[in-house]
Amino acid sequence: MTDKFQQIKTEYQEILLKLADPAVLANAKELAALSQRKTQLEPSIALINAYEKASKDLADAKEMAKDHQMAEFAKEEVEKLEATILKLERELKTALTPQDPNDQKNAILEIRAGTGGDEAALFAGDLFKMYSKFAETAGFKISIMDSSPTPIGGFRDITFEISGPSAYGTFKYESGTHRVQRVPETESQGRIHTSAVTIAVLPEAEEVDIKINPQDIKIDVFRSSGPGGQGVNTTDSAVRVTHIPTGIQASCQDTRSQLKNREKALSILRARLFQNLQDEEAKKLGDERKIQIGSGDRSEKIRTYNFPQNRLTDHRIGYTSHSLDRMLEGNIGELIEKLKEENMKLLTKEA
Repeated sequence: MTDKFQQIKTEYQEILLKLADPAVLANAKELAALSQRKTQLEPSIALINAYEKASKDLADAKEMAKDHQMAEFAKEEVEKLEATILKLERELKTALTPQDPNDQKNAILEIRAGTGGDEAALFAGDLFKMYSKFAETAGFKISIMDSSPTPIGGFRDITFEISGPSAYGTFKYESGTHRVQRVPETESQGRIHTSAVTIAVLPEAEEVDIKINPQDIKIDVFRSSGPGGQGVNTTDSAVRVTHIPTGIQASCQDTRSQLKNREKALSILRARLFQNLQDEEAKKLGDERKIQIGSGDRSEKIRTYNFPQNRLTDHRIGYTSHSLDRMLEGNIGELIEKLKEENMKLLTKEA
C-alpha cells in the first residue's frame, strides 16, 4: 500500500501548490475542481498520516521491548498499536477503494409511471414527494426540468435535478423498477392492485464531459400540454431536442420561457448521452459494473412498497421496514446508507 500512499500524498501536495497559484485562483472552474478534489483527499491523507505514525510507534515499541526493564510496558504498547494499525488498514482499504468518479456530480432523476395506469401515475407523484422531502432535509436543492402531470394527480413522467455535494452518489441506488401494492381509491371492492414505476438516475453531464456538435441536434418547439386550468401554456414554448446520430431525445415544457426550456432539455440530453456512453464502456469491460448495487438498470425490480402491511422491502440487500408511511415522508436516509455500505462491501471484496 505504500506506493498508493505516496501517490495520494504527491497528488495532495500538487493540489496545494496549484491552489496557491494566482492563475488558478483567477480561474473559477479550475479552482472549484481542485478544491473539491482536495476535500475528497483529506480523509485519506489523515488516515495515511495516522497509519504511518502508528507504524513508526510500533517499530519503536518493539525496539523498546528488547530492554528487559521496559519489556512489560512495551508489550502492552505493541498490542495496542497492532490493534490500531489493523483498524487503520481496514479504514484505508475502504477509503482507497476506487470510487465512482460521478458520485460528486449533481443528479438528474427521471420517474415514469409504468404498469398500472392512473394508480402508477399517482405513485410516481408519491415518490417525487418522498425524494423532495428527503432532499430538503439532507441539504440538496431540487429543480423540476420536465413533467407530465395527470388530471387526477401524480405524473405520467417527471424529470428533475438534485444539486449538491455527492447528489449522484446519494441517489444513484434508486435506479430501477419500484413496485407498489395498495388498494386504489377507485377500487370499490377493496382489492389490492400492483403497479410499477421506473426510475433512472443520471449523473449531470457538463460540456467537458460530453460534447454535442450543434449540427447533430434537431430542435422542435411545440405547445405545452397540461392537466388543465391556469397552468396550461398557450404559447409554443415547449422544446424537444433530438440527437440525430443516436436518436436520443429530451424535452422540457416546465417553464413559459422557450430559452429556459431549451437549456433544460439540452442538460437532460447531455446526461442521457453521457449515460449511454458509460453503458457502452461498461459493456466493453464485461460484468465489472454488475457488482455494484447502483448499476442503474431500470428493468431490475429493486423495491416493493406494500401499503396494507405498511412495509417497504429493498430486494437487493434484503432490507425490510414496517414504517412505509414514515419513509414516504422522506425518511429514507437509513436505507440509502445501508445501500452505500453494502455496495462498499462488494467493491472492497473485489478490490
